[in-house]
Amino acid sequence: MVNEKQNFTHFKIHTQYSICEGAIKIVDLAKFCKENKIRSIGISDSFNLCGALEFSEEISKVGTQPIIGSQINFKFQNIIGKIPVFASTEKGFNNLTKLSSKSYLDVDHSMLPHCSLNELLNNNDGLIITSGSLDSLFNKLLQTNNLKHIEEFIFNIKNTFSDRFYFEIQRHNDIGERSFENSSLNYSKKFKIPLIASQEVFYLEHDMFEAHDALICIGEKTYIDEKNRKRYSKEHYLKTFADLKNIYQDLPEALENNYNFPFRFSYKLKKSKPNLPSIKILSDLTENEELLSLSKKGLENRLKNYVFKQKKIWTIQKLKKFIRIG
Repeated sequence: MVNEKQNFTHFKIHTQYSICEGAIKIVDLAKFCKENKIRSIGISDSFNLCGALEFSEEISKVGTQPIIGSQINFKFQNIIGKIPVFASTEKGFNNLTKLSSKSYLDVDHSMLPHCSLNELLNNNDGLIITSGSLDSLFNKLLQTNNLKHIEEFIFNIKNTFSDRFYFEIQRHNDIGERSFENSSLNYSKKFKIPLIASQEVFYLEHDMFEAHDALICIGEKTYIDEKNRKRYSKEHYLKTFADLKNIYQDLPEALENNYNFPFRFSYKLKKSKPNLPSIKILSDLTENEELLSLSKKGLENRLKNYVFKQKKIWTIQKLKKFIRIG
């Protein structure tokens, strides 16, 4: 049972690395955690892990447990949407990094960065996933009303992840959220998949709503007064456990699973030495001199074969007056 001494784990924090989506600076988040004695907190930036190391280090310094995750796009039945993925072990972080990289490297540049669902299933070691929020792959499948595909999606994930998969329940009063919750509750009961209470957090304080709304407009290339644009409610800030206990009072299981969530993680990202390529030196040059020589040759090659082919007026001799080559 949930009691007064328990805390709510905000594991869906969007930092400034969620471009044009999150508005939380990691140093400010660390300060907040210290002042409020936060037990654990999780990063879940969209489409990247750029803030993972900074988050892990800064949050650890103040005595709070960091949970590393990201929301990655996955494709299933020609539909692309987010799945929140969290690394519970070092192996899990390696798999998370692999999936995040593949989402950009292995797709056509005209498409959204994404991986196939099978790639997630085949690289699941050390990972815990949730169903996500309104922009998730699960919700996009629900909107197709294709029962066969929806249940195939759930079955495949449960068959692979077992108890490492949760249905998220979020309550921000966003449009469509209640319908999404009802579907999640029904499928949770049907497939015996645990619920977990969560909040999609984009900013720290309630009064930051208007600034965040402007940020969303920048990302969407639209204007605040436009009617048909992406909008969030005013509830995407860091709420207290007392507030959330009241919000989820009818779902004690979801709150209990949220409280126990951090106990499933045993990995903290640490700094590592860079893996630099070795340079084979066949002359009497130093490493720095050899690197400079190779750089100049590479630049000259690119100018000859790419730049000058398009701009005929330029020549190596003319360009040497402006930059030093050779």
